[in-house]
Amino acid sequence: MTPAPSPSPTLWWSWGAPIVFILLWSSGFSFGKIGLQYAEPLTLLSLRYACVVLALLPIQKLMGLSWPATRREWTNICIVGLLIQFMYFSFSYVGMKQGVSAGTVALIVSLQPILVGISAPQLTGERQSRLQWLGLGLGLTGAVIVIASGSSLQAGSWFGLVLVIISLFAMTAGVLYERVSSTSGAGTHPVTANIIQCAIGLVFCLPLALLMETNHVELTWQFGGALAYLVLCNSIITISLLLAMVRRQQAAKVSALFFLVPACASVVAMFMLGETMAPAGWIGMAVAITGVLLASTRRRCVPERHRPSPISDK
Repeated sequence: MTPAPSPSPTLWWSWGAPIVFILLWSSGFSFGKIGLQYAEPLTLLSLRYACVVLALLPIQKLMGLSWPATRREWTNICIVGLLIQFMYFSFSYVGMKQGVSAGTVALIVSLQPILVGISAPQLTGERQSRLQWLGLGLGLTGAVIVIASGSSLQAGSWFGLVLVIISLFAMTAGVLYERVSSTSGAGTHPVTANIIQCAIGLVFCLPLALLMETNHVELTWQFGGALAYLVLCNSIITISLLLAMVRRQQAAKVSALFFLVPACASVVAMFMLGETMAPAGWIGMAVAITGVLLASTRRRCVPERHRPSPISDK
């Protein structure tokens, strides 16, 4: 049985949502860097997830949103939460704490759209045109130029580098799994899904934080502001947008936005942290934007072949 096709994205989902997503997501690197000055990574993530759950529960009740109706929906949401909220965020944060520079993390994560583009035909039936592959290549090139133009490209420890690479595959798997699991046409509201996924992140991060870290938090207004941004903008708004965009658009098209992360993050850091971007970085930003625009082009006719059947609810 072939699942119902995804609805065509409106003007908001084609342009507005991606712009808001990339601006807020990229700004999170600077706020995360500030937060890590006052708390250890797993402790910071545990506080972040706890605040998200407490903030969204009343909103879910006021909106009258229901919980997942089937075991399959619960399982799918929890798996995406494990991959993105726990593995992606915690592994990349701990990797940076182990000495891997933010530039290296951004460069590694920039490989994600390529992995999605390679895997999507087999897993979701979404095939990229030659123009879209050209866009993915330009996007990666632009991201590399932005990172290489700076002086923060350090591998750090091998252990930290391995953690960051694992986080790359975790984010890729999370995006693809969300796309595959949503092809049946049914889906839990992003607010409810966010609550469950952040709860999963909290369940896994908190015990590790208690075992591996001192849990010391320096309560300053800088830390409070960083935590507030990470909770509201990164965890609530951007994750909800990511889930919604993946359900409405091709997975590779949404993932291509991550090519813009290094450039946008550098611009935000320039204003917030006083970090400068070399002239070559601006060239890289232009190349990355061009690549994302090409990767976002819609094919006129894309036959959906070998699309997997939805996971049965057993």
